[in-house]
Amino acid sequence: MTWIVNIAYLLASVFYLPILLYQMVVQKKNRRGWRQRFGHIHLPLTTKRRIWMHAVSLGEVNCTPALVRDLASAVLDAEVVVSTTTDTGYARACQLYTPQRVFRYPLDLSWMVGRALDRIRPALIVLVELEVWPNLVHQAYRRGIPVAVINGRLTERSARRLARAGRLTRGMFSRLDWVGAQDQAIAERFGDLGTAADRIEITGSLKWDTAEVLDSVPGADALVEAMAIPRDKALWVCGSTGPGEEALILDAYQKLSAGEAPAVSLAIVPRKPERFDEVATLIRSRGFDCIRRSERPDGSAAPLAASSASIFLGDTMGELRKFYALARVVFVGRSLVPMGGSDPMEVAALAKPVIVGPHMGNFQLPVGRLEGRNAICVVRSPAELCEAVRCFLQNKPLADEFSRRARQVVLENQGATARAVEALCELIDRHRK
Repeated sequence: MTWIVNIAYLLASVFYLPILLYQMVVQKKNRRGWRQRFGHIHLPLTTKRRIWMHAVSLGEVNCTPALVRDLASAVLDAEVVVSTTTDTGYARACQLYTPQRVFRYPLDLSWMVGRALDRIRPALIVLVELEVWPNLVHQAYRRGIPVAVINGRLTERSARRLARAGRLTRGMFSRLDWVGAQDQAIAERFGDLGTAADRIEITGSLKWDTAEVLDSVPGADALVEAMAIPRDKALWVCGSTGPGEEALILDAYQKLSAGEAPAVSLAIVPRKPERFDEVATLIRSRGFDCIRRSERPDGSAAPLAASSASIFLGDTMGELRKFYALARVVFVGRSLVPMGGSDPMEVAALAKPVIVGPHMGNFQLPVGRLEGRNAICVVRSPAELCEAVRCFLQNKPLADEFSRRARQVVLENQGATARAVEALCELIDRHRK
């Protein structure tokens, strides 16, 4: 079966190559780390056993810190190393874990995966959400390396597509040693694809645990000073926005500013760094001044006074939470456009009124929990977005009640990290050599 998978990958690469070249040349993505992708992984020498954790992108990386910390405390003779696929995921992982412990995920060709395993020599492989690849699982199984899935997320659509591969999928999923699924429906999908029922546990989502319950965020006040964000205006923050969405947000903001809502400033924080310039150009094309965070890292640039025609652009990495902490109301992006949505839990933990669009397929579970408690507002158009923001700005008691309920939902759903750490420790003990 391995040779069939390798041939399929090689054939697919012929069609993917033009896309890759476009990403590298035009979008300036995926330019680095190709030796690591071919399996040439170089990690510092250690006498500790390695736990290899793979988190494909930024969102998956952001749900790992508490787990990595608690796992390192529970297994004293282990070292956690982290692989990622995307540039944003890699950059964030390096911030969290230092570059010496981070590398690019190898392409799933059998000889590249084998080479990577020879270099890493992991005692355990932990995959975040659904990064289950046939050659990796097969090679790990042959070597007696347990493979676990944490924060398991498997949509109905993905399950149907995987099921079409028949024996290949069942063979892959049957070799998983443990799955921590986010809910019952996801657990059943893993079981239908071949994972034994006694290897599946419902743990909830790790992202509830990584949503820090805070009333203030370090560095937020410095951000205000550096960017000259007016303290006498409410701040509306739109975070993790995607292509086509910023234009809709600007439509809503222009309508909001022309109405009777209280004075409000707007900050936009796109999810992808390669889009920062594009969004800045869009803001200016609408007649607004664009105040970019990257141009004012510490306020040392020439003093400025933000006007009613200014929009703040968060074009640096790792500061989204600071913007959220300053907000009176938050729109969580990639949800007015069909991109699967972004994490609303971080905003809820900061006790802010949360607004999302209808396209939250990647976050159905948390949105469902928040909706069940009337702690999130779902809108379907720029007009509805404008009215939701206006409502929260004009009705402070309502905004406060939404915020309180949102934070309470976060607190009630935490605990997945502890359950996952316990299961992974048991798995390591069973395979201890």
